[in-house]
Amino acid sequence: MKKIALIFTLFFFVLGLTSWQGQSFDVIIKNGTIYDGSGNKPYTGDIAILNGRIVQIGGLDDAAAREVIDASGKAVSPGFINVLSWAANPLLADGRSMSNIKQGVTLEVFGEGWSMGPVPGNNQEWNTLDEFLVHLAGSGVSANVASFVGATTVRQYVLGNADRVPNANELNQMGKLVRQAMEDGALGLGTSLIYAPAFFAGTEELIALSKVVAEYDGLYISHLRSEGNRFEESVDELIRISKEAGVRAEIFHLKAAGEPNWHKLDTVIDKIEAARAGGLSISANMYAYTAASTSLAAIMPPWTNEGGHEAWIRRLNDPELRKKITEEIGSPSDEWENFYLAAGTPDNIILTGLHEDSLRHYNGASLAEISGQRGTHPIDTAIDLTIKDNRRIGAVYFLMSDENVEKQIRLPWMSFGSDGGSFSDSMGSMVHPRAFGNFARVLGKYVREEQIIPLEEAIYKMTALPADNLRIKNRGSLKLGYQADIVIFDPATIQDNATYENPHQYATGVDHVFVNGIQVLDNGRHTGAMPGQVVRRSK
Repeated sequence: MKKIALIFTLFFFVLGLTSWQGQSFDVIIKNGTIYDGSGNKPYTGDIAILNGRIVQIGGLDDAAAREVIDASGKAVSPGFINVLSWAANPLLADGRSMSNIKQGVTLEVFGEGWSMGPVPGNNQEWNTLDEFLVHLAGSGVSANVASFVGATTVRQYVLGNADRVPNANELNQMGKLVRQAMEDGALGLGTSLIYAPAFFAGTEELIALSKVVAEYDGLYISHLRSEGNRFEESVDELIRISKEAGVRAEIFHLKAAGEPNWHKLDTVIDKIEAARAGGLSISANMYAYTAASTSLAAIMPPWTNEGGHEAWIRRLNDPELRKKITEEIGSPSDEWENFYLAAGTPDNIILTGLHEDSLRHYNGASLAEISGQRGTHPIDTAIDLTIKDNRRIGAVYFLMSDENVEKQIRLPWMSFGSDGGSFSDSMGSMVHPRAFGNFARVLGKYVREEQIIPLEEAIYKMTALPADNLRIKNRGSLKLGYQADIVIFDPATIQDNATYENPHQYATGVDHVFVNGIQVLDNGRHTGAMPGQVVRRSK
Protein backbone atom coordinates (compact mmCIF):
# COMPACT_ATOMS: atom_id res chain seq x y z
CA MET A 1 0.00 0.00 0.00
CA LYS A 2 2.86 2.41 0.78
CA LYS A 3 4.36 1.75 -2.66
CA ILE A 4 1.03 2.46 -4.33
CA ALA A 5 0.61 5.68 -2.33
CA LEU A 6 4.12 6.78 -3.33
CA ILE A 7 3.43 6.12 -7.02
CA PHE A 8 0.15 8.05 -6.72
CA THR A 9 1.89 11.03 -5.10
CA LEU A 10 4.68 11.08 -7.69
CA PHE A 11 2.15 10.85 -10.51
CA PHE A 12 0.36 14.00 -9.44
CA PHE A 13 3.63 15.77 -8.69
CA VAL A 14 4.67 15.13 -12.26
CA LEU A 15 1.29 16.35 -13.46
CA GLY A 16 1.89 19.59 -11.61
CA LEU A 17 5.13 20.12 -13.53
CA THR A 18 3.64 19.23 -16.88
CA SER A 19 2.45 21.81 -19.40
CA TRP A 20 -1.26 21.40 -19.96
CA GLN A 21 -1.29 23.36 -23.20
CA GLY A 22 -3.83 21.79 -25.51
CA GLN A 23 -5.04 19.38 -22.82
CA SER A 24 -8.78 18.99 -22.35
CA PHE A 25 -10.18 18.84 -18.84
CA ASP A 26 -13.62 18.13 -17.44
CA VAL A 27 -13.88 21.52 -15.73
CA ILE A 28 -11.75 24.64 -15.45
CA ILE A 29 -12.52 27.20 -12.74
CA LYS A 30 -10.89 30.47 -13.85
CA ASN A 31 -9.93 33.70 -12.12
CA GLY A 32 -11.25 32.71 -8.70
CA THR A 33 -9.94 33.91 -5.37
CA ILE A 34 -8.56 30.62 -4.10
CA TYR A 35 -8.79 29.81 -0.40
CA ASP A 36 -6.96 26.49 -0.37
CA GLY A 37 -8.06 25.43 3.14
CA SER A 38 -4.68 26.03 4.79
CA GLY A 39 -5.73 29.25 6.50
CA ASN A 40 -3.19 31.19 4.45
CA LYS A 41 -4.08 34.33 2.52
CA PRO A 42 -5.96 33.68 -0.73
CA TYR A 43 -4.60 34.15 -4.22
CA THR A 44 -6.12 34.52 -7.68
CA GLY A 45 -5.81 31.50 -9.94
CA ASP A 46 -7.34 28.70 -12.01
CA ILE A 47 -8.17 25.11 -11.09
CA ALA A 48 -8.59 22.17 -13.46
CA ILE A 49 -10.64 19.06 -12.68
CA LEU A 50 -10.23 15.75 -14.47
CA ASN A 51 -11.79 12.40 -13.50
CA GLY A 52 -12.98 13.70 -10.17
CA ARG A 53 -9.66 15.14 -8.98
CA ILE A 54 -7.80 18.42 -8.95
CA VAL A 55 -5.06 17.95 -11.55
CA GLN A 56 -3.75 21.48 -12.11
CA ILE A 57 -3.70 24.80 -10.29
CA GLY A 58 -2.61 27.77 -12.41
CA GLY A 59 -1.11 27.91 -15.90
CA LEU A 60 -4.38 27.19 -17.69
CA ASP A 61 -4.67 30.09 -20.13
CA ASP A 62 -4.51 27.89 -23.22
CA ALA A 63 -6.26 24.83 -21.80
CA ALA A 64 -9.69 23.62 -22.88
CA ALA A 65 -12.46 21.96 -20.89
CA ARG A 66 -15.95 20.61 -21.27
CA GLU A 67 -17.05 23.37 -18.89
CA VAL A 68 -15.36 26.63 -17.95
CA ILE A 69 -16.59 28.63 -14.96
CA ASP A 70 -15.51 32.24 -14.57
CA ALA A 71 -15.16 32.71 -10.81
CA SER A 72 -13.98 36.32 -10.96
CA GLY A 73 -14.75 38.08 -7.69
CA LYS A 74 -15.82 34.82 -6.04
CA ALA A 75 -14.20 32.68 -3.37
CA VAL A 76 -13.12 29.18 -4.43
CA SER A 77 -12.64 26.84 -1.50
CA PRO A 78 -12.67 23.16 -0.53
CA GLY A 79 -16.11 21.74 0.18
CA PHE A 80 -17.24 22.23 3.76
CA ILE A 81 -17.24 19.33 6.22
CA ASN A 82 -20.27 19.02 8.49
CA VAL A 83 -18.65 17.38 11.51
CA LEU A 84 -22.01 16.73 13.20
CA SER A 85 -24.83 15.78 10.86
CA TRP A 86 -28.18 14.09 11.44
CA ALA A 87 -28.81 13.76 7.71
CA ALA A 88 -28.61 9.95 7.47
CA ASN A 89 -32.37 9.33 7.50
CA PRO A 90 -33.29 12.49 5.56
CA LEU A 91 -30.83 11.48 2.82
CA LEU A 92 -32.52 8.11 2.51
CA ALA A 93 -35.72 10.02 1.73
CA ASP A 94 -34.13 12.72 -0.46
CA GLY A 95 -30.50 12.28 -1.43
CA ARG A 96 -30.07 15.81 -2.77
CA SER A 97 -29.05 17.19 0.64
CA MET A 98 -30.61 20.50 -0.36
CA SER A 99 -30.25 22.63 2.77
CA ASN A 100 -26.57 21.77 3.16
CA ILE A 101 -25.48 21.62 -0.49
CA LYS A 102 -26.79 25.17 -0.83
CA GLN A 103 -24.34 26.14 1.92
CA GLY A 104 -21.37 24.35 0.33
CA VAL A 105 -21.36 21.22 2.51
CA THR A 106 -19.83 18.30 0.58
CA LEU A 107 -19.31 15.83 3.46
CA GLU A 108 -21.91 14.80 6.05
CA VAL A 109 -20.52 13.11 9.18
CA PHE A 110 -22.92 11.03 11.30
CA GLY A 111 -22.66 9.28 14.65
CA GLU A 112 -23.37 11.48 17.68
CA GLY A 113 -23.92 8.60 20.09
CA TRP A 114 -26.27 6.76 17.75
CA SER A 115 -25.19 5.33 14.41
CA MET A 116 -27.01 3.39 11.69
CA GLY A 117 -25.09 0.24 12.58
CA PRO A 118 -24.26 -2.19 13.97
CA VAL A 119 -27.80 -3.52 14.23
CA PRO A 120 -28.69 -7.12 15.13
CA GLY A 121 -30.70 -9.47 12.93
CA ASN A 122 -31.13 -9.75 9.21
CA ASN A 123 -34.43 -7.97 8.64
CA GLN A 124 -32.96 -4.81 7.12
CA GLU A 125 -30.78 -3.99 4.16
CA TRP A 126 -27.71 -3.62 6.35
CA ASN A 127 -26.27 -4.83 9.65
CA THR A 128 -22.91 -3.11 10.00
CA LEU A 129 -22.31 0.63 9.91
CA ASP A 130 -20.28 0.34 6.72
CA GLU A 131 -23.06 -1.65 5.05
CA PHE A 132 -25.43 1.21 5.80
CA LEU A 133 -23.07 3.82 4.33
CA VAL A 134 -22.61 1.73 1.18
CA HIS A 135 -26.40 1.33 0.95
CA LEU A 136 -26.93 5.07 1.38
CA ALA A 137 -24.35 6.06 -1.22
CA GLY A 138 -25.67 3.39 -3.56
CA SER A 139 -29.18 4.79 -3.29
CA GLY A 140 -27.89 8.12 -4.56
CA VAL A 141 -26.67 11.09 -2.51
CA SER A 142 -25.29 14.44 -3.58
CA ALA A 143 -22.83 14.80 -0.70
CA ASN A 144 -20.19 12.41 0.57
CA VAL A 145 -21.00 10.52 3.78
CA ALA A 146 -18.96 9.23 6.73
CA SER A 147 -19.71 8.18 10.28
CA PHE A 148 -18.51 7.48 13.77
CA VAL A 149 -19.76 4.28 15.35
CA GLY A 150 -22.20 5.20 18.10
CA ALA A 151 -21.37 4.05 21.61
CA THR A 152 -25.10 4.09 22.39
CA THR A 153 -25.80 1.84 19.41
CA VAL A 154 -23.09 -0.59 20.49
CA ARG A 155 -24.39 -0.58 24.08
CA GLN A 156 -27.97 -1.24 22.95
CA TYR A 157 -26.77 -4.08 20.72
CA VAL A 158 -25.33 -5.87 23.76
CA LEU A 159 -27.27 -4.57 26.80
CA GLY A 160 -30.48 -3.15 25.38
CA ASN A 161 -31.64 -0.18 27.45
CA ALA A 162 -30.53 -1.58 30.80
CA ASP A 163 -29.02 0.66 33.46
CA ARG A 164 -26.11 -1.50 34.56
CA VAL A 165 -22.40 -2.08 34.11
CA PRO A 166 -21.51 -4.63 31.41
CA ASN A 167 -19.74 -7.75 32.59
CA ALA A 168 -16.38 -8.76 31.11
CA ASN A 169 -17.89 -10.84 28.31
CA GLU A 170 -20.35 -8.11 27.37
CA LEU A 171 -17.65 -5.44 27.35
CA ASN A 172 -15.53 -7.71 25.18
CA GLN A 173 -18.45 -8.08 22.76
CA MET A 174 -18.89 -4.31 22.65
CA GLY A 175 -15.20 -3.91 21.92
CA LYS A 176 -15.45 -6.37 19.03
CA LEU A 177 -18.30 -4.36 17.51
CA VAL A 178 -16.24 -1.18 17.77
CA ARG A 179 -13.24 -2.96 16.25
CA GLN A 180 -15.27 -4.15 13.27
CA ALA A 181 -16.49 -0.61 12.64
CA MET A 182 -12.94 0.74 12.86
CA GLU A 183 -11.67 -1.96 10.50
CA ASP A 184 -14.39 -0.86 8.08
CA GLY A 185 -13.20 2.75 8.21
CA ALA A 186 -15.36 4.38 10.90
CA LEU A 187 -13.95 7.72 12.04
CA GLY A 188 -13.99 6.76 15.70
CA LEU A 189 -16.40 6.39 18.62
CA GLY A 190 -19.22 8.89 19.21
CA THR A 191 -21.05 9.36 22.50
CA SER A 192 -24.01 11.44 23.70
CA LEU A 193 -23.87 11.06 27.43
CA ILE A 194 -26.85 13.13 28.58
CA TYR A 195 -29.32 10.74 26.97
CA ALA A 196 -30.40 7.33 28.24
CA PRO A 197 -29.14 4.65 27.73
CA ALA A 198 -25.82 6.42 26.97
CA PHE A 199 -26.15 8.11 30.37
CA PHE A 200 -25.81 4.68 31.98
CA ALA A 201 -22.29 4.11 30.57
CA GLY A 202 -19.52 4.68 33.09
CA THR A 203 -16.16 6.27 32.38
CA GLU A 204 -14.31 2.94 32.61
CA GLU A 205 -16.57 1.46 29.93
CA LEU A 206 -15.81 4.42 27.64
CA ILE A 207 -12.08 4.13 28.28
CA ALA A 208 -12.13 0.44 27.36
CA LEU A 209 -13.92 1.09 24.06
CA SER A 210 -11.72 4.11 23.32
CA LYS A 211 -8.60 1.97 23.65
CA VAL A 212 -9.84 0.02 20.63
CA VAL A 213 -10.35 3.29 18.74
CA ALA A 214 -6.85 4.46 19.68
CA GLU A 215 -5.31 1.42 17.97
CA TYR A 216 -6.61 2.83 14.68
CA ASP A 217 -5.76 6.49 15.41
CA GLY A 218 -9.49 7.16 15.48
CA LEU A 219 -11.25 9.93 17.38
CA TYR A 220 -13.29 9.74 20.58
CA ILE A 221 -15.96 12.42 20.08
CA SER A 222 -18.53 13.23 22.72
CA HIS A 223 -21.67 15.10 23.57
CA LEU A 224 -20.53 15.67 27.13
CA ARG A 225 -22.30 14.23 30.15
CA SER A 226 -23.19 17.79 31.09
CA GLU A 227 -22.95 21.16 29.37
CA GLY A 228 -24.49 22.89 32.36
CA ASN A 229 -24.14 22.36 36.11
CA ARG A 230 -21.37 19.76 35.71
CA PHE A 231 -19.82 21.22 32.56
CA GLU A 232 -16.30 21.44 33.99
CA GLU A 233 -16.42 17.93 35.47
CA SER A 234 -17.64 16.53 32.17
CA VAL A 235 -14.72 18.08 30.32
CA ASP A 236 -12.46 16.52 32.96
CA GLU A 237 -14.02 13.15 32.10
CA LEU A 238 -13.30 13.61 28.39
CA ILE A 239 -9.70 14.59 29.11
CA ARG A 240 -9.32 11.56 31.39
CA ILE A 241 -10.65 9.26 28.65
CA SER A 242 -8.21 10.78 26.17
CA LYS A 243 -5.26 10.36 28.53
CA GLU A 244 -5.98 6.86 29.85
CA ALA A 245 -7.08 5.41 26.51
CA GLY A 246 -4.36 7.18 24.55
CA VAL A 247 -7.02 8.43 22.16
CA ARG A 248 -7.51 11.76 20.39
CA ALA A 249 -10.71 13.43 21.61
CA GLU A 250 -13.19 16.06 20.47
CA ILE A 251 -16.21 17.72 22.07
CA PHE A 252 -19.45 17.79 20.11
CA HIS A 253 -21.07 21.27 19.95
CA LEU A 254 -19.09 22.86 22.78
CA LYS A 255 -21.33 25.13 24.83
CA ALA A 256 -22.00 26.45 28.32
CA ALA A 257 -25.72 25.79 28.71
CA GLY A 258 -27.87 27.90 31.01
CA GLU A 259 -27.08 31.45 32.13
CA PRO A 260 -25.74 30.37 35.56
CA ASN A 261 -23.11 28.33 33.70
CA TRP A 262 -22.02 30.81 31.04
CA HIS A 263 -18.99 31.90 33.07
CA LYS A 264 -17.67 28.31 33.11
CA LEU A 265 -16.63 28.46 29.46
CA ASP A 266 -13.41 30.30 30.34
CA THR A 267 -12.40 27.58 32.80
CA VAL A 268 -13.23 24.87 30.28
CA ILE A 269 -11.13 26.56 27.60
CA ASP A 270 -8.24 26.76 30.08
CA LYS A 271 -8.62 23.03 30.84
CA ILE A 272 -8.52 22.13 27.15
CA GLU A 273 -5.56 24.41 26.45
CA ALA A 274 -3.66 22.88 29.37
CA ALA A 275 -4.41 19.35 28.12
CA ARG A 276 -3.22 20.29 24.62
CA ALA A 277 -0.07 21.84 26.04
CA GLY A 278 0.48 18.59 27.93
CA GLY A 279 0.51 16.58 24.71
CA LEU A 280 -3.12 15.47 24.41
CA SER A 281 -5.02 16.03 21.18
CA ILE A 282 -8.27 17.72 22.25
CA SER A 283 -10.49 19.70 19.89
CA ALA A 284 -14.12 20.79 19.60
CA ASN A 285 -16.84 21.72 17.15
CA MET A 286 -19.86 24.01 17.40
CA TYR A 287 -22.91 25.46 15.72
CA ALA A 288 -23.24 29.24 15.51
CA TYR A 289 -26.48 29.81 17.41
CA THR A 290 -27.49 30.63 20.99
CA ALA A 291 -30.27 28.01 20.99
CA ALA A 292 -29.85 24.24 21.19
CA SER A 293 -32.27 21.68 19.84
CA THR A 294 -33.09 18.20 21.05
CA SER A 295 -36.05 16.23 22.35
CA LEU A 296 -38.53 17.53 24.89
CA ALA A 297 -37.52 14.37 26.76
CA ALA A 298 -34.36 16.29 27.74
CA ILE A 299 -36.35 17.96 30.51
CA MET A 300 -36.97 14.55 32.13
CA PRO A 301 -34.59 12.56 34.38
CA PRO A 302 -32.72 9.77 32.55
CA TRP A 303 -34.10 6.99 34.76
CA THR A 304 -37.50 7.52 33.18
CA ASN A 305 -36.09 6.17 29.89
CA GLU A 306 -34.71 2.88 31.20
CA GLY A 307 -36.20 -0.01 29.26
CA GLY A 308 -37.00 2.01 26.14
CA HIS A 309 -39.90 4.01 24.75
CA GLU A 310 -42.87 1.97 25.95
CA ALA A 311 -41.50 1.78 29.49
CA TRP A 312 -40.96 5.56 29.42
CA ILE A 313 -44.55 6.28 28.38
CA ARG A 314 -45.86 3.85 31.03
CA ARG A 315 -43.95 5.74 33.72
CA LEU A 316 -45.36 9.06 32.54
CA ASN A 317 -48.88 7.59 32.79
CA ASP A 318 -48.33 6.22 36.31
CA PRO A 319 -49.77 8.81 38.79
CA GLU A 320 -47.20 8.16 41.52
CA LEU A 321 -44.25 8.10 39.17
CA ARG A 322 -45.54 11.16 37.34
CA LYS A 323 -45.58 13.04 40.64
CA LYS A 324 -41.96 12.04 41.26
CA ILE A 325 -40.95 12.99 37.70
CA THR A 326 -42.65 16.39 38.01
CA GLU A 327 -40.85 17.11 41.29
CA GLU A 328 -37.46 16.15 39.84
CA ILE A 329 -37.94 18.31 36.74
CA GLY A 330 -38.67 21.31 38.95
CA SER A 331 -35.79 20.70 41.38
CA PRO A 332 -32.17 21.80 40.75
CA SER A 333 -29.76 18.86 40.61
CA ASP A 334 -26.24 18.08 39.49
CA GLU A 335 -27.12 14.44 38.90
CA TRP A 336 -28.51 14.94 35.39
CA GLU A 337 -28.82 17.57 32.66
CA ASN A 338 -32.14 19.34 33.20
CA PHE A 339 -33.02 21.42 30.10
CA TYR A 340 -36.22 22.72 31.72
CA LEU A 341 -34.27 24.60 34.37
CA ALA A 342 -31.34 25.39 32.06
CA ALA A 343 -33.68 27.29 29.74
CA GLY A 344 -34.57 29.56 32.66
CA THR A 345 -38.20 29.94 31.66
CA PRO A 346 -40.70 27.93 29.58
CA ASP A 347 -40.78 30.94 27.23
CA ASN A 348 -37.31 29.79 26.12
CA ILE A 349 -38.52 26.32 25.06
CA ILE A 350 -40.03 26.21 21.54
CA LEU A 351 -41.74 23.00 20.41
CA THR A 352 -40.95 21.98 16.83
CA GLY A 353 -41.65 18.27 16.47
CA LEU A 354 -45.27 17.48 17.30
CA HIS A 355 -46.73 14.93 14.87
CA GLU A 356 -50.19 13.97 16.19
CA ASP A 357 -52.80 15.79 14.08
CA SER A 358 -54.56 17.43 17.02
CA LEU A 359 -51.23 18.81 18.31
CA ARG A 360 -49.47 20.02 15.15
CA HIS A 361 -50.83 23.55 15.55
CA TYR A 362 -48.58 23.95 18.60
CA ASN A 363 -45.40 23.65 16.51
CA GLY A 364 -43.46 26.90 16.70
CA ALA A 365 -45.07 27.97 19.98
CA SER A 366 -43.28 28.16 23.31
CA LEU A 367 -44.04 25.79 26.15
CA ALA A 368 -45.28 28.82 28.09
CA GLU A 369 -47.71 29.79 25.32
CA ILE A 370 -49.05 26.26 24.99
CA SER A 371 -49.42 25.98 28.76
CA GLY A 372 -51.42 29.20 28.80
CA GLN A 373 -53.72 27.93 26.06
CA ARG A 374 -54.25 24.58 27.78
CA GLY A 375 -54.51 25.98 31.29
CA THR A 376 -51.92 23.58 32.74
CA HIS A 377 -48.51 23.99 34.40
CA PRO A 378 -45.65 23.91 31.86
CA ILE A 379 -44.24 20.66 33.27
CA ASP A 380 -47.64 18.99 33.15
CA THR A 381 -48.12 20.36 29.65
CA ALA A 382 -44.84 18.80 28.52
CA ILE A 383 -45.77 15.41 29.98
CA ASP A 384 -49.31 15.53 28.58
CA LEU A 385 -48.04 16.36 25.08
CA THR A 386 -45.45 13.59 25.24
CA ILE A 387 -48.07 11.00 26.17
CA LYS A 388 -50.51 12.22 23.52
CA ASP A 389 -47.90 12.45 20.73
CA ASN A 390 -46.32 9.18 21.92
CA ARG A 391 -42.86 10.14 20.69
CA ARG A 392 -39.84 12.26 21.48
CA ILE A 393 -41.09 15.72 20.60
CA GLY A 394 -38.54 18.06 19.05
CA ALA A 395 -37.78 21.27 20.93
CA VAL A 396 -35.53 24.33 20.68
CA TYR A 397 -33.96 25.59 23.92
CA PHE A 398 -32.42 29.05 24.25
CA LEU A 399 -29.45 28.30 26.49
CA MET A 400 -26.27 30.10 25.34
CA SER A 401 -24.87 33.62 25.20
CA ASP A 402 -23.77 35.59 22.11
CA GLU A 403 -20.50 36.45 23.84
CA ASN A 404 -19.62 32.78 24.31
CA VAL A 405 -20.54 31.90 20.72
CA GLU A 406 -18.12 34.55 19.46
CA LYS A 407 -15.44 33.45 21.92
CA GLN A 408 -15.70 29.85 20.70
CA ILE A 409 -15.53 30.81 17.02
CA ARG A 410 -12.13 32.41 17.70
CA LEU A 411 -10.63 29.23 19.18
CA PRO A 412 -7.91 27.80 16.89
CA TRP A 413 -9.06 24.20 17.50
CA MET A 414 -12.73 24.81 16.73
CA SER A 415 -14.52 23.34 13.69
CA PHE A 416 -18.22 23.40 12.77
CA GLY A 417 -21.17 21.03 12.63
CA SER A 418 -24.84 21.80 12.15
CA ASP A 419 -26.19 19.17 14.58
CA GLY A 420 -29.10 18.98 12.14
CA GLY A 421 -30.39 17.11 9.13
CA SER A 422 -30.32 18.20 5.51
CA PHE A 423 -33.72 18.85 3.98
CA SER A 424 -35.57 20.41 1.10
CA ASP A 425 -37.50 23.56 1.97
CA SER A 426 -40.77 21.59 1.88
CA MET A 427 -39.55 18.51 3.75
CA GLY A 428 -40.60 17.55 7.26
CA SER A 429 -41.80 19.52 10.28
CA MET A 430 -40.24 22.57 11.87
CA VAL A 431 -36.53 22.30 12.67
CA HIS A 432 -33.81 24.40 14.22
CA PRO A 433 -32.59 26.94 11.62
CA ARG A 434 -29.07 25.51 11.89
CA ALA A 435 -30.13 22.75 9.46
CA PHE A 436 -30.53 25.42 6.76
CA GLY A 437 -28.00 28.04 7.79
CA ASN A 438 -25.13 27.08 10.09
CA PHE A 439 -22.23 27.35 7.63
CA ALA A 440 -23.59 30.35 5.75
CA ARG A 441 -24.22 32.04 9.12
CA VAL A 442 -20.57 31.69 10.09
CA LEU A 443 -19.39 33.17 6.79
CA GLY A 444 -22.02 35.90 6.57
CA LYS A 445 -22.70 37.02 10.13
CA TYR A 446 -19.51 36.19 11.99
CA VAL A 447 -16.92 36.68 9.24
CA ARG A 448 -18.28 39.45 6.99
CA GLU A 449 -20.53 41.41 9.34
CA GLU A 450 -18.94 41.04 12.76
CA GLN A 451 -15.38 40.23 11.61
CA ILE A 452 -14.83 37.76 14.44
CA ILE A 453 -12.31 35.82 12.34
CA PRO A 454 -10.99 36.33 8.78
CA LEU A 455 -12.49 34.38 5.91
CA GLU A 456 -9.40 32.23 5.33
CA GLU A 457 -9.48 31.08 8.97
CA ALA A 458 -13.19 30.26 8.84
CA ILE A 459 -12.67 28.18 5.68
CA TYR A 460 -9.74 26.35 7.32
CA LYS A 461 -12.02 25.48 10.25
CA MET A 462 -14.63 24.08 7.84
CA THR A 463 -12.21 22.12 5.66
CA ALA A 464 -8.59 21.19 6.37
CA LEU A 465 -8.90 21.27 10.17
CA PRO A 466 -11.78 18.77 10.42
CA ALA A 467 -10.28 16.65 7.62
CA ASP A 468 -7.12 16.30 9.69
CA ASN A 469 -9.01 15.64 12.94
CA LEU A 470 -11.07 12.96 11.22
CA ARG A 471 -7.98 11.47 9.50
CA ILE A 472 -9.51 11.91 6.06
CA LYS A 473 -6.91 12.09 3.31
CA ASN A 474 -7.16 13.80 -0.08
CA ARG A 475 -10.05 16.03 0.97
CA GLY A 476 -10.38 19.31 2.81
CA SER A 477 -7.78 21.20 0.75
CA LEU A 478 -7.32 22.45 -2.79
CA LYS A 479 -4.20 20.49 -3.71
CA LEU A 480 -3.02 18.46 -6.67
CA GLY A 481 -4.44 14.95 -6.59
CA TYR A 482 -7.14 15.78 -4.05
CA GLN A 483 -10.76 14.90 -4.68
CA ALA A 484 -12.50 17.82 -6.36
CA ASP A 485 -14.93 18.75 -3.58
CA ILE A 486 -15.11 22.46 -4.35
CA VAL A 487 -17.36 25.40 -3.44
CA ILE A 488 -17.61 28.71 -5.29
CA PHE A 489 -19.39 31.42 -3.31
CA ASP A 490 -19.68 35.18 -3.02
CA PRO A 491 -18.17 36.41 0.28
CA ALA A 492 -20.08 39.68 -0.11
CA THR A 493 -23.52 38.08 -0.20
CA ILE A 494 -23.42 34.66 1.44
CA GLN A 495 -25.88 34.54 4.31
CA ASP A 496 -28.29 32.35 6.24
CA ASN A 497 -31.98 33.11 5.81
CA ALA A 498 -33.53 30.51 8.12
CA THR A 499 -35.19 31.79 11.28
CA TYR A 500 -36.69 30.10 14.32
CA GLU A 501 -40.14 31.13 13.11
CA ASN A 502 -39.52 30.10 9.47
CA PRO A 503 -36.54 27.72 9.37
CA HIS A 504 -37.20 26.19 5.93
CA GLN A 505 -35.36 28.90 4.00
CA TYR A 506 -32.23 28.11 2.00
CA ALA A 507 -29.00 30.02 2.47
CA THR A 508 -27.95 32.23 -0.44
CA GLY A 509 -24.62 33.25 -1.93
CA VAL A 510 -23.25 29.83 -2.93
CA ASP A 511 -23.09 29.63 -6.73
CA HIS A 512 -21.44 26.32 -7.57
CA VAL A 513 -20.68 23.09 -5.72
CA PHE A 514 -18.66 20.15 -7.03
CA VAL A 515 -18.59 16.77 -5.29
CA ASN A 516 -15.95 14.34 -6.56
CA GLY A 517 -15.59 16.56 -9.64
CA ILE A 518 -19.31 16.43 -10.53
CA GLN A 519 -21.30 19.65 -10.44
CA VAL A 520 -24.14 19.41 -7.94
CA LEU A 521 -25.01 23.11 -7.71
CA ASP A 522 -24.98 25.29 -10.84
CA ASN A 523 -25.63 29.01 -10.34
CA GLY A 524 -27.49 28.14 -7.15
CA ARG A 525 -29.67 25.45 -8.76
CA HIS A 526 -29.36 21.77 -7.91
CA THR A 527 -28.35 19.75 -10.97
CA GLY A 528 -29.87 16.51 -9.70
CA ALA A 529 -26.45 14.85 -9.65
CA MET A 530 -25.79 12.23 -6.93
CA PRO A 531 -22.00 11.70 -6.94
CA GLY A 532 -21.59 11.27 -3.18
CA GLN A 533 -19.26 8.52 -1.97
CA VAL A 534 -18.53 6.77 1.32
CA VAL A 535 -15.57 8.45 3.02
CA ARG A 536 -13.60 6.27 5.41
CA ARG A 537 -10.85 7.03 7.88
CA SER A 538 -7.45 6.67 6.26
CA LYS A 539 -5.64 3.60 7.52
